[in-house]
Amino acid sequence: MSEISHKWLNGLPKIELHLHIEGTLEPELLFKLAKRNSIQLPFNSVNEVKKAYQFSNLQDFLDIYYQGAEVLLHKQDFYDLTWAYLLMCKQQNVMHIEPFFDPQTHTVRGVPFETIVSGIAEALADGKGKLGITSRLIMCFLRHLSEESAIETLKSSEQFTDVIYGVGLDSAEMGNPPEKFINVFTKAKGMGYKLVAHAGEEGPASYIWSSLDVLNVQRIDHGIRAIDDPDLMLRLIESQMPLTICPLSNVKLRVFDNMASHTILDMLDLGVCVTVNSDDPSYFGGYMTENFLALYDSLELSRDQAISLINNSIDASFAEDSRKKELSNLLQTYISD
Repeated sequence: MSEISHKWLNGLPKIELHLHIEGTLEPELLFKLAKRNSIQLPFNSVNEVKKAYQFSNLQDFLDIYYQGAEVLLHKQDFYDLTWAYLLMCKQQNVMHIEPFFDPQTHTVRGVPFETIVSGIAEALADGKGKLGITSRLIMCFLRHLSEESAIETLKSSEQFTDVIYGVGLDSAEMGNPPEKFINVFTKAKGMGYKLVAHAGEEGPASYIWSSLDVLNVQRIDHGIRAIDDPDLMLRLIESQMPLTICPLSNVKLRVFDNMASHTILDMLDLGVCVTVNSDDPSYFGGYMTENFLALYDSLELSRDQAISLINNSIDASFAEDSRKKELSNLLQTYISD
């Protein structure tokens, strides 16, 4: 098959490395959980919720994101949330995922850390056993909160290192540079966690430098501002440091005015290890297939570029080498049919 079609893109084996599990909370499930937990929502209908999903910047999104998360109270809530995402992955042939979760969003409301992790982890285990989807769970620190709060969260994770694989850094980037979290990342590395961090989305390219040199991360989440800095671009190309880019998110949050102006394929063609991800798909208009379709429709994504993006995701994943080989073989089989 030499040409791309929407069906071909949906069937393409995919790997997702930048996904906030709380950001998969679809309006229908939001209302279901609110009713189950007797929570009064500030919305009267699913359509009213969807109309609220219009953002001018990251903070606009975060305000409603944290509001929606308030319906998550019990283990079953976190299980149902994660399972719904896994079912979408199955529909879109997403074979391996490395989802983020934000424990501080919930513990500040009195939800026990164990409740959060156990619900998500149980669903991920079922995802592997029942759907064949492998995963690595990554715990993120909220950068608008203090490093002390992040350290307390890290301590809470000590008994769950069998299911939590890495740590990350998310939430409002501006005014919260990577340097703010050097101690907690040092401690996390000492515990054996993989390290990633959001940088260069709304923040400058200098935040990417700091994430690399101060936090010593192994992946940069977003990283699109790297293209503003030629020296940084050269470093990324030479080191093959992965960037987990989220095209629909970038447009929805006004980082780019439209998809036609997105630079992900320019970076790919220059040799940067960029990957495609959905970020917070319920809020931003699409999961993995929709992100690939947007690149195809607006940027004329080619077959070779699509394959390169998937290969980058396999290489950049924290999957075991044997699983990476399996994923590569699945991709090769698919593209040779």
